[in-house]
This record gives sequence, structure tokens and C-alpha cells, in this order.
Amino acid sequence: MAGRRARTGRGWDASPARAGDDDTLRPRRARRGRSGDTDPEVPPAPPRDEAELAREICLRQLAVRPRTRAELAGALAKRGVSDEVSAEVLDRYDEVGIIDDAAFARAWVASRHSGRGLARRALANELRQRGVDGEVASEALGELDEETEAETARSLVERKLRTARGEPDAVFRRLVAMLARKGYPPGVAIRAVKDALAAQSAEAAEFADQIDADALADAEGELDRDSRPLG
Repeated sequence: MAGRRARTGRGWDASPARAGDDDTLRPRRARRGRSGDTDPEVPPAPPRDEAELAREICLRQLAVRPRTRAELAGALAKRGVSDEVSAEVLDRYDEVGIIDDAAFARAWVASRHSGRGLARRALANELRQRGVDGEVASEALGELDEETEAETARSLVERKLRTARGEPDAVFRRLVAMLARKGYPPGVAIRAVKDALAAQSAEAAEFADQIDADALADAEGELDRDSRPLG
């Protein structure tokens, strides 16, 4: 309509602003991390006491499971703790009973024998790997007698026989090998498998009767000694 004034683009009927149009209407958000930012400087943390760090490392290790002194010493060495501080902290833990290799060895033998069926030979190797002194390990292993070891071997074989498949001679070899891996001496392993097979079936019993456990144990023992490294 003639005579009407053109809209100025301001007010309620203004069109949306286009890119580049007076962008000062919307304040820009400051970006972080620019070189011009003047954040207050955070003062560096004071250096930690080495003994405090060593105690913290030990307690974290012990929170997972009991540890031997040698295991904790190894963990401290990996973190760069000096031998002097390590010995000081571990001596103190020895005094108050936080670490006790004898108690560790007894608990390890009981747990691994009942849970995994490991024999004394395998248990001795595990204790040695964890730094337990030979005399301490022998005392703990002495609580596991030959009779208990033989009963555990027989129990392991009977459990495996329930699902074993194949000819009696093949089953015999597999079961003897299984016990050998768990650290049982050849004589204990062969007798345990022979007795279990004899009670399984007529066919297995006939095969078991042909097994000379003593002769086989002697032969296996000689092979085992020959396979050990010299020195």
C-alpha cells in the first residue's frame, strides 16, 4: 500500500540475523586452553616420602592376596624403592606380623592341595617361585603326609574316570600324565590309576591286572631323573 513506510528490520517482525550480521549481539564464549589465558599456577606437590610410598605399595599388594616377603621386595624394586628403605619397611611388617612366610606357606599348601589337588612336588615348586625359604617350605609341606597325598590322587582319578572315553590303555596313560602334571610321584600315580581302573569295569579290571605298578614306577622314575637338567 502506497505511503507505508518500509520496515526497518528491527522489532517484533525483524528477520533472523544472517551469518555476518552484527554478531556482537551474542557474546562469544571464551575458549579454554588459549595461550592468552591467565589461569593461576598450581603449585607443584611436595615430593613423597619414600617409606610412605613403600608402605602404600605393600598394602595394595596385600589387599589382593597374602604375599611373601620376597614378593613384596620384588614389587618395591620395580617401583624404584631403594633396598635400604625396602628392608626397613619389610622388617617392620615382619615384626608386627603383617607378612609371615611360614603362615603363608602353610595356607598355600592347604589351599592348593584341597582346591587343585597338587602334590608336594608341585607345591614345593610354587613356594620356591614365591621366594619362600627352603626350610620354611619343608615344614609346611610336612603337614601333607603320603597317605593324604595318595587319597587325593585316587579321588582325582575317580572324578576323571566318570567322563573318560577310550580304550583302557589310553585312559591309563592320560590319567597317569594328569597326576604327573600335578606333581605326584610315578609310583603314587600309577597305583592310583590301576586301583581305580580295577573297580571301573571287567575290561578295565583285566587291563589293570596286567599292570606291574612297581616296575612301571621304577621305569618312570628313571626317565624323570634322566630328564632333569644337570648341575
